[in-house]
Amino acid sequence: MSFSPKEILKFVEENDVKFIRLTFCDIFGNLKNVAIMPNELERAFTSGIPFDASGFAEHCSDLLLVPDISTLSVLPWRPKSGRVVRFFCGLKTIDGSAYVGDMRSDLISTMNELRLDGYTCEMGTKCEFYLFELDAKGEPTKIPHDNGGYLDVAPLDKCENARREICLSLEEMGLSPKSSCHKHGPAQNEIEFRENEPVTAADDMAHYKTVVKSIAAQNGLFASFMPKPLSNEHGSALSISLSLKKNGEYIFGGKPEDMSRDGKCFISGVLSRIREITAFLNSTTNSYKRFGMGYAPKYVDWSSENRSQLIRIPQAVGVSPRIELRSADAACNPYIAFKLILAAGMEGIRSGDCSLMDCTMKGDTPSGFERLPMSLAEAVEVAESSDFVKRTLPEETRSSILSRLHTQIQEYSLAKDKDEF
Repeated sequence: MSFSPKEILKFVEENDVKFIRLTFCDIFGNLKNVAIMPNELERAFTSGIPFDASGFAEHCSDLLLVPDISTLSVLPWRPKSGRVVRFFCGLKTIDGSAYVGDMRSDLISTMNELRLDGYTCEMGTKCEFYLFELDAKGEPTKIPHDNGGYLDVAPLDKCENARREICLSLEEMGLSPKSSCHKHGPAQNEIEFRENEPVTAADDMAHYKTVVKSIAAQNGLFASFMPKPLSNEHGSALSISLSLKKNGEYIFGGKPEDMSRDGKCFISGVLSRIREITAFLNSTTNSYKRFGMGYAPKYVDWSSENRSQLIRIPQAVGVSPRIELRSADAACNPYIAFKLILAAGMEGIRSGDCSLMDCTMKGDTPSGFERLPMSLAEAVEVAESSDFVKRTLPEETRSSILSRLHTQIQEYSLAKDKDEF
């Protein structure tokens, strides 16, 4: 949406808006916010709103939140009287300069660079989650809300009312859900988003989790995006679809044989760097319990048929040709994940090397398929030795994430009950 600050201020006044949430993500993609009153909004547009960032950013005590006007959205589950709206925000230092750890602004810069090279891109997400019962104290249990299976309907599917409310709330906010269904696990659900410009797609993914959890709570349930919450059931994935044009022409094909050379090189680039970026796509110890189980990928490979491969090339029936990366989970920061995937693919295009895709198309493998990292410790070790990661992510962001992942690994290794951890 394109508004001027004056139009936004008028909207706030005419629609009984009483609270404005200035939202942003921490380095792990968790949504944060500072709520301001309407009389502070003009200052937010002109100067930014300062907040104490000591618990959010390293080496930085204060930052400014600057609203992105195009992201205005009304929160539909809040009261109609005394409405609440939200903006996604850019982060700046107190002197007004860009904050290096603002990965949303970093992704905006990445997309601007791609446009200068003649590329346009759309990305979409399919994100799975479980709905669990609450106990007498209102705390979450491990009891699924139903025992339904893949694509079941009521009465086996007891989650459909919550899913419907979620989709309607997303639509009311201006987000773009495309479909929803019951997945393989008991009370496991999936909502797919329509492809959009990458920054908007990342915004949608960041807010999606909050919407799901809020609507679930209103229905007396707990929504879990944990990659593998139940050891004997399917894990929950974040599948990321990507459609790319160069000078207005799609580089991916609806079939492998229709793929352009740039498309093959992009896929080869992602395949060649996927192990190095896995720590950022799968950032919990629990993430690695999902790989190789059910339909989750285990190897660095691709397919146009098999749905358990790392990269899938779906048939382009009534939609733009695209590819789908299937290894990520909802614990990732979508801004970082999208940037790394795009950077890996574009590196492949610039190198002109499409050998990884070509050799598998011929049924050959240079030395057998590589495996994805099978633990967070392995993924972090690979990421730390990666020159690609060092070139792609700001040093402060990269070191901060890896440091916190090391802490998680250490706590996991010391835990007496690792499943409970």
